Amino acid sequence: MKLEQFFAPCPRGLEAALCEELLEIGASDVVASEGGAGFRGSWETAYKANLESRIASRVLWKILDAAYRNEDDIYQAAASLPWENWFSPSLTIKVALTATKSPLRSLDFATLRIKDGLCDRFRQKEGRRPSVDTASPDMRIHAHLSSHDFSLYIDTSGEALFKRGLRHFSVDAPLKENLAAGILRLSGWKPGIPLLDPMCGSGTFLLEAAQMSLGISPGYKRHFAFEKLLNFDEKKWEALRKESLEKQKPAGPLQIYGSDILGRAVETARRNLAEAGLEDAVELKQANFLELPVPAEKGIIVTNPPYGVRIGEQEDLAALYPLIGDTLKKKFAGWNAWFFTADMRLPKLIRLGVSRRIPLYNGALECRLYEYKMVEGGMRKKQ
Repeated sequence: MKLEQFFAPCPRGLEAALCEELLEIGASDVVASEGGAGFRGSWETAYKANLESRIASRVLWKILDAAYRNEDDIYQAAASLPWENWFSPSLTIKVALTATKSPLRSLDFATLRIKDGLCDRFRQKEGRRPSVDTASPDMRIHAHLSSHDFSLYIDTSGEALFKRGLRHFSVDAPLKENLAAGILRLSGWKPGIPLLDPMCGSGTFLLEAAQMSLGISPGYKRHFAFEKLLNFDEKKWEALRKESLEKQKPAGPLQIYGSDILGRAVETARRNLAEAGLEDAVELKQANFLELPVPAEKGIIVTNPPYGVRIGEQEDLAALYPLIGDTLKKKFAGWNAWFFTADMRLPKLIRLGVSRRIPLYNGALECRLYEYKMVEGGMRKKQ
C-alpha cells in the first residue's frame, strides 16, 4: 500500500499532543514542527485523521516539495502538476500561501502565480479551468515558502476541523474546539475523572469532554473535501464512519460539571449541549465559583477565566484572582486546577504555587496554561 505524505496544522503549543493523537490514529513517521506535525499514511489514515482528530486544524496532502528562486519557478512547478488526476475543473478553488524568510517581495503575486499555473494546466489538459471562490471553495490549495523551498498541499478537510458542527451559539471570544480538546489532553483528564469548568462560557470544554467520554468522533456530523477528490474511496469511508458510530455510547449523566456566574452563558452552553444531544450528559448551573459546591472528592478543574481588556475589567480581575485562590485552597483539596489565560498576572495574583506552566497560543494571542495541584495545606506561597 502506497503511503502518502501529509501535514496537520494545529494551535501552537499543542504539537506534541497532536503527535500522540496521530500515532493513536495509525499515522507513521510522525514528526512535530512549529504549528503542526507531518506524517505518512494511506488515504484511509487521512480519512480517519479527519474523522477522529480532536487537535488538528486540517489534514493537508503534500503534492510538491521543490526549490525555487523566483515567481517563475513557482508558476512552472504548479503548471507541471497533474491536477486533472486529482479533481475536476468544475470545482471551485482557493489558494492560500504562507512564508518564512522568503526573499519574494509580493506573496500576493506568488499566490496568483500558483493559481495561474494550476488553471493553465487544466485549460491545456481539460479545455476548461476551475473558478475561484475565496469564501467557500470546493478545493483549498495551501502553499508554503521557506527561504529556498516551496511546498504545495491539497486540503483534504475543507472547512477547518475545529468546526465540528456542534456549537451553534457562542458568547464573547469562545475557544476553538481543537484548542479546548488539546488543553483537556494536556491536563491529564480522561473519561471517568470528574471534570469541572466553573467559568464555562458557551461550554466548549464541556462539549469536548462529553464527546470524548461517549466515544463520539469529532467529525461524524460533517463532510470533508476529500469526498470531492477523484481518488475518493466511498466504501472505505463509509466503513470508517460505521465503525465510528458503533463505538458511540448512549448519552447519559457523566461526571462533567459546568457553571458560570452569567445566566446568558449558562443558557448558551445549555443550548449547545442540547443541539449536540448531550444535555443529559453534563450538569450545568448558574453560580459564582466562590460559592460553588464541590461536585466530587477529587477531580480536575479546567477553565478559561474572563480576560480583561479595559482598565476597569483588569482591576476587577485583580480583585477576583486572590478569592479564586482562597476558594481552591479551602474547598478543592485533592483536585488539580488548570487555568488557560492570556493574563500573565494570574499566577502572582492567585497566590498559589504553580506546578506547571505551558505556553500556548489562542490564534495569534500568546497564552499560558497554569496547573495548580491542590494538596491540603501545602500550596500557598509564603508571603
